[in-house]
This record gives sequence, C-alpha cells and structure tokens, in this order.
Amino acid sequence: MAKELDFESIRPYKDHEIQQVFERLKKETSFLELIGFLYPELSSENFINKMMQIKSIRQFQQEVISPYVREIIKNTTKGVTSEGLDKLDPNESYLYISNHRDIVLDPAILNVIMFEHGFDTTEIAIGDNLLIYPWITDLVKLNRTFIVKRNLPVRQMMESSTLLSKYIRNTLTEVAHSIWIAQREGRSKDGNDRTQLSLLKMLNISGEDESVAENFKKLKIVPVSISYEYDPCDYLKALEFQHKRDNPDYAKTQDDDLKHMGAGLRGRKGRVHFAFGDPIDKELDKLKDVKNKNEKFEFLAGLIDTHVHENYHLWPGNWVAWDMLNKTDEYKDQYTEDEKEVFLNYIEEHLDRIDGDRNFLRKMLLEMYANPVVNKREILGRAVIE
Repeated sequence: MAKELDFESIRPYKDHEIQQVFERLKKETSFLELIGFLYPELSSENFINKMMQIKSIRQFQQEVISPYVREIIKNTTKGVTSEGLDKLDPNESYLYISNHRDIVLDPAILNVIMFEHGFDTTEIAIGDNLLIYPWITDLVKLNRTFIVKRNLPVRQMMESSTLLSKYIRNTLTEVAHSIWIAQREGRSKDGNDRTQLSLLKMLNISGEDESVAENFKKLKIVPVSISYEYDPCDYLKALEFQHKRDNPDYAKTQDDDLKHMGAGLRGRKGRVHFAFGDPIDKELDKLKDVKNKNEKFEFLAGLIDTHVHENYHLWPGNWVAWDMLNKTDEYKDQYTEDEKEVFLNYIEEHLDRIDGDRNFLRKMLLEMYANPVVNKREILGRAVIE
C-alpha cells in the first residue's frame, strides 16, 4: 500500500486537521466577505463560531456545504432528479467519471444526491488552476477535494500524473472512498462530451497488472451523465469561442474563472438530472480483443462516452436547438410551441448580456444545446425517444 506521506501535496484534509484550518480561515478577509455573500442571514462572527464547533469533515459537509448547495438548488433550479443509484452498492467505492458542465456545482450536487440516498460523499478532483487564493485551497480540501496539478513542464507532469494515479487507486482500493472526476480537463464548452485519452492513461499508470482491462476493473468505473436544462455559463463559453476565433492565443484569466464560478452558482439552470450508469467492469473484457495499447484507451473512452451519451437526459431546448441548426422540424414532437418560444427567448436574453458577433454567438449557443442530440443520434439513430 502506498504511504500516506506520498500524497501530502494533493490530498484532502482529515478530521484532526480541521480546527487548524478554521483558525487560518477566520483571519482571511476575502473568505469572510464570501461568507457574508453566501450566508447573508448569518453574521461572519456567528458563522465562525458555528464553524469552530465542527469536529469532522462529514459534519462540515452536512452542516456547511450541503445546506448551501440545497439553497442553490431551491433558488436557481426547477428541481434536481436522479436515477441509477439503486443499482449501486452504498458500501462499495466507485470511480464516478462524468461529463462536466459547471466548475463548482457538478460534484457539489452529486454529493447532495449521495447524502440523500444513503451513500457517503465522494472525493472530488479539482485542477489547481482554480485555486486562486490559499483560502480557496483550504476550503475545497475541507470538502474532500484532492488537487490535480496543471500546466507543468513535461518531466514534472509525468511525476504529478504518477502520484495522482496512485492516489486515486489507493483511495478507491485501500481507503475505500469513492471518487468523482470529470471525463476531461476543464468543462465541455460546446456540449460535446468526450473522454480524454490522457485521463485514462493517467489512471492506468498505477495499475499493477499488464492487462489494461484488469487495471481498470479494480477502479470500478461508473459513468455519470449530468444534464442541465440551461447552462448558466453558456453565454460566457460562447464569448470564449469568439475570443479564440479572433485571437488563437487567447487564454482565460483567473478573473474569468471567478466570473464563471459566480455565474454558475447564481444563474438559472432549469431542471437538472443526474443519471448513474452501471459499472463497466464486465464490458472491459472486450479490451482483450484490442491488440494496440493506444487503441485500448480509445475503446475505453468510447465505452464511457457511449454510456454518458445514452443516459444524457435531453430537454426541449436540446431538440429545438438541433432543429434550428438543421433548419428542420424533425423533432417537433419533442417540444411544444411554448417550449420552443421559451428556449429561443432564453438564447436571445443571454446574447443580450455580451457584446460581439451576434450571429456567431447564437450559432455557438445553439450548437452547445444541439450536440447532446447529435451524440445520442449516433448511438441510437433517428428514433431517439425518451
């Protein structure tokens, strides 16, 4: 078993460390300002006093994180639904690999769902590019988050990937905690959810078997499909596409990341659905028929993608967007005229929030919402009826 000390630089905090972390946080002005924004009904002094009474990470998640996430769900969604957890064992540890829409809320809502269905919360993978201030690092590591290091030189990246791979495998197989990780670095900006081969290669590094299939069977991968009726950051993502069109060297700033986080937390999302697939263990035997190692990873990525696309819940706006882009009414039976009008008004409202090439931005927004239909059509053909 890997030594605990190996993971000091990336692991979440443990119960015995939290009071020391709270002592740091209560001196951070930016953190106290955030608390005033997140919990306006509580003075920062009362919040700190409440926090100092907390004795465990689970208690922190139950009493601080979950209530706030539930408020977001109540105020910015038309409800969160889920399916598939009844097929999973709450006493098992799984590697949940999902599509990724929102920086903060994807794993946050997933963990609320876990609580409500009698499962322990997952550990969460987060890129260090989002850890803009030291207190953000403290806060996320209190919430069972481990750190994925980004943008390193090649040699350091290999060392970091090896450490990360060992941490994930150790957490799943020895510590017996489940983990959530996105299927790609960063969110899907265009709604076309695809698993990155580099993620799978990283996961395989720590495998002790020569067989890729056996290495992945031990991780107990469960694909998860996250479907937001409306993506509150869609207009910001569309604007990013325009910036990259006009300047190929364009890169988001830390301020941009904060803006996306804020929009994701505050913006309306409509209905939200989480679909937990079956563990893919048995399907991994098909890897034995694939001889080339790189093709094995391509096959595995395709397998995860198929489950994510198949279980993705399509909303009226997805069908409307596909018909609009293709200048057809092929899926008119999937939405009413009122639903079409609501969705198109939503698109125009979000376009009004940004300055730019309106026709290009509109096309980008429609593609974001149409791509889940494109992906499901590839799997199921024209008769995509949910």
